[in-house]
Amino acid sequence: MHSRASSYILLSLMSVLAVAIMGSCSTTKVLSEDESRLKSNIVTVVNKKEHPEYQDSRIDNYIRQKANTYFIKTKRGGWNPFLYVYNWTNGKSGGWDRFVTKLGQAPVVFDSLLVEESEDNIATHLKYIGYYDSDVEADVETKKQKTVVDYKVTLGKQYPIKSIEYRVDDPALAEEIYRDTVNSLIKVGLPLSEELLDSETERSSAHLRNCGYYEFTKNYYFFAADTVSVKDSALLRVSVRNYTRNETPEDARRHRRFYFGDVFVYPVSDNIRYRASVATRIPQILDTVNYENITILYDKKRKVRPSILYKMNRIEPGNLYSEYIVNNTYQRFSNLRIYSSVSVELNKTDTNIVDCSIRLIPSKAHGYKVNLEASTNSTGLIGISPTVSYYNRNIFKGGEWLSLSVSGNFQFSVIDATRATEFGASAGLSFPTFVLLPDRMFKNIIPRTDLDITYNYQRRPEYTRNMIGASFGWNWSSQSNKYYFKVVPVQFNIVNLPVYSDAFLESLTNPFVREAYKNHFEFGLGFDLQYSSDPSINPAGSFFKADFQFDLAGNLLSAFNKFMPTDTSGFRTIWNSPYSQFVRAELSLAYTWKFGKNNRQALAVRALGGAGYAYGNSTKMPFERLFWAGGANSLRGWTARSVGPGSSQMDHTFSIPNQTGDMRLEANIEYRFPLFSIIRGAVFVDWGNVWNIDRSGRNHQSLEGGSTEDQTAEQSSYFSFDNMLRTSALSWGAGIRLDLNFVVVRLDFGIKLYDPSVQKWRNAADWFRRDGYAFQFGIGYPF
Repeated sequence: MHSRASSYILLSLMSVLAVAIMGSCSTTKVLSEDESRLKSNIVTVVNKKEHPEYQDSRIDNYIRQKANTYFIKTKRGGWNPFLYVYNWTNGKSGGWDRFVTKLGQAPVVFDSLLVEESEDNIATHLKYIGYYDSDVEADVETKKQKTVVDYKVTLGKQYPIKSIEYRVDDPALAEEIYRDTVNSLIKVGLPLSEELLDSETERSSAHLRNCGYYEFTKNYYFFAADTVSVKDSALLRVSVRNYTRNETPEDARRHRRFYFGDVFVYPVSDNIRYRASVATRIPQILDTVNYENITILYDKKRKVRPSILYKMNRIEPGNLYSEYIVNNTYQRFSNLRIYSSVSVELNKTDTNIVDCSIRLIPSKAHGYKVNLEASTNSTGLIGISPTVSYYNRNIFKGGEWLSLSVSGNFQFSVIDATRATEFGASAGLSFPTFVLLPDRMFKNIIPRTDLDITYNYQRRPEYTRNMIGASFGWNWSSQSNKYYFKVVPVQFNIVNLPVYSDAFLESLTNPFVREAYKNHFEFGLGFDLQYSSDPSINPAGSFFKADFQFDLAGNLLSAFNKFMPTDTSGFRTIWNSPYSQFVRAELSLAYTWKFGKNNRQALAVRALGGAGYAYGNSTKMPFERLFWAGGANSLRGWTARSVGPGSSQMDHTFSIPNQTGDMRLEANIEYRFPLFSIIRGAVFVDWGNVWNIDRSGRNHQSLEGGSTEDQTAEQSSYFSFDNMLRTSALSWGAGIRLDLNFVVVRLDFGIKLYDPSVQKWRNAADWFRRDGYAFQFGIGYPF
């Protein structure tokens, strides 16, 4: 009763919100009569046909006043329901007004003065990118207190570079610059622009600093362009002086090449901060080790092995100074992830020597993490999944990571005696090196070698299963940390069902499904590629994420088929268990668009697809490799594994839902918004399902053993583009989130909108029936 009452309350709130948004039609109610809302900014290039090369999309950045953001955007405006919400105020400044103004989005009040500033900004920008004497005029149109500003741009003249002349005062520097002109961004034929010249000076200055010119900056560059001598062209002279743009010729001095001098590494513990005034005390506090003129001082208590610190450092005394090497050293020490702060300090001596001090402040060496997910639905089935993990980032004093994890999954019914228990344990060890491959292949980053061992125990009413797994592989990140790579050349699993119900196996009349629940041995490889446009833990702005996983098993073993015994079904076996042979891939794409005041609102979308196919020595992928949907991070109107495959009915062979398939498609959209304090709200829609892949053509004879009823059920689980929408699931709902900054605790309430098992839409009267909704509890955002 309590669950159903809570459901009706949430439904009422969502319904009121939806009706009010659709019913309200004013976005200017809060404005005075002499004010208008900036509806849209438009940029029109009048002479675009004369400049087909023009592709710049940055003009919007130079418009001083931006219109409101929109969910559905058109050229002259768009739709944002929270503009309507903001206008629900009654003008009494009470609690209701404070609530709707915080939940909604205030209209942008048009300011004509900012239009004039925008015209100047756009013209200046166009000159910067090479369109000289451009004209910008704003056409302002206001109707019903809504203003549209159309910035009409007439692009100015361009001057292609006809010739390039270099003049370098310093002969030694000139030799390096002339040698590097092959990489110059300035080319004959390109349009002259300040943007081009700035980009080249940045590139060239960085190159020279990598060649030992420690003090060199782009301010030593001077440019002169003659656009008169040759009509419609520019004769460019590039000068590199011995003085900067802020100096005079009297300040000229030769450019010197610098070399690395003394290198000191200070890994100081939290309670010992190095300061110049206590330098004489360092030998009493720290042990000192010298490696080829590199001095490493390390904390006697912490004892990070000096050999590891030496290995991370790329700065070698006596070598030519290089900014790239300095940055690379910083990145390598940071990627060890055992230091909370890394700083590389450079000190120029009176000669052409640069001494280097690398100061390291350690982070917390070890700690614990706790995660909890839970779900329940109207049938009385409750699922709880706790996880406790321990980590140590320096277990052997060499930057090795140890991770230990214990997890469980407990499902039970409050209506009957149905129970299911799952217990898992894992141990992982990660070394900051590339075992079996030379580290010199990865000079810019720190590769890691991972060794993982897992154990899983499942006890269900139908069977008891044990799974033991192990893997060996490597992982590394790009220097920007935007890309993450993981390659696992060796991974294996042993699955054993020591106890199972005879009635259970007999009920699995489909031979393909039956094979997924037999003892088996898996040996193969895999890789994982991830990308994030913003790798920070809590991105401040919008960001995109992608994850591609691939697994291949059984191919190497199949080369030895003639040496393996067979079982009664004709499958090749290892240790009396058939080995699995399959290919499996999964791709997830997610984008989170942040907007509103302080970016506290967000619209997150995700598209996910995966498929697997068994072949050779297998007719079905192993159960643990099959796809499933539902739960706290998937179709939230269903509990985990309770939907699909396709339009299949619930398989009552299993006391607890266990619906799986060969492939999965899913799309999610979620709007997140602040409520008050640390409480956040969300509304969401989830679409997708799992399906089986039709193997009847290839294995027609195998299916003949099943009953007609079973074949019909199997057909309903197959994927095809013709029936994809008809056999997809759709749910929607709302959630409450507790944002503690370091973790998000959420409770989502999902409602079934379209149920593929009955292939019909559910109306509001069905939403709160026995099988119409589900509560989902989770830690962190679902995607």
